[in-house]
Amino acid sequence: MPLDIITIPCRSDNYAFLLHDPASATTALVDAPEAAPIQAALDQRGWTLSTILITHHHGDHVEGIPALTAGGGVAVIGAAADAHRITGLTQEVREGDQISIGGETAHVIDVSGHTVGHIAFHFPDSNAVFTADSLMALGCGRLFEGTAPQMWASLSKLKALPSDTLVCSGHEYTEANLRFALTIEPDNPDLQARGDRIAAARAAGQPTVPSTLKEELATNPFLRADLAEVKALMSMSDAADADVFAEIRRRKDNF
Repeated sequence: MPLDIITIPCRSDNYAFLLHDPASATTALVDAPEAAPIQAALDQRGWTLSTILITHHHGDHVEGIPALTAGGGVAVIGAAADAHRITGLTQEVREGDQISIGGETAHVIDVSGHTVGHIAFHFPDSNAVFTADSLMALGCGRLFEGTAPQMWASLSKLKALPSDTLVCSGHEYTEANLRFALTIEPDNPDLQARGDRIAAARAAGQPTVPSTLKEELATNPFLRADLAEVKALMSMSDAADADVFAEIRRRKDNF
């Protein structure tokens, strides 16, 4: 049975996610931007938090950990590469490791680039991947620590997941990402149609996250750097995929 996945808005534009296995009554959290809205969502459903999965060390993904673990009994799992800068980790993981949440297994993927040591959690049985600030809705994270080739390699891993995978990313940046994406592919009909859906969702006060990998493959410029039509639009037809990605990232940084 797939996990129940609840999207929780936090801070000004962050998202956290509760994962609940009804059969075992196990509840996990992906990232902890702030405790209050997460605890409210738990209390509303009568769920007890057992595990926190942390994608990377940035403060807007970890600041809720102390309050959420204050009562004890909550495992905090994050990347071994981040162990020196995430307070409260109880388990360190690396790419290829697996984590059980109730009856489902998550696979750890190294998606370094935004930071070195950023990880994603893929739950194949629930068709969901938790990507935080690596792959985002119509975007990807700024390269604070990693290189463009490193981030392109990370995104290529995510591109290879089944296209119906739900992409649960960490921020509500989609409207701004849309405006930039249209500068790369202004005539992409899938992108134009997605823009209409985004506008309707935001007008109704609804999140644009999660998205599907199929949507991202059709519209996200950072995933499309290897396509001949995108390279042609950028006058980079003979360039390597990672170099095209780097130019898209450079343009977004200056957008």
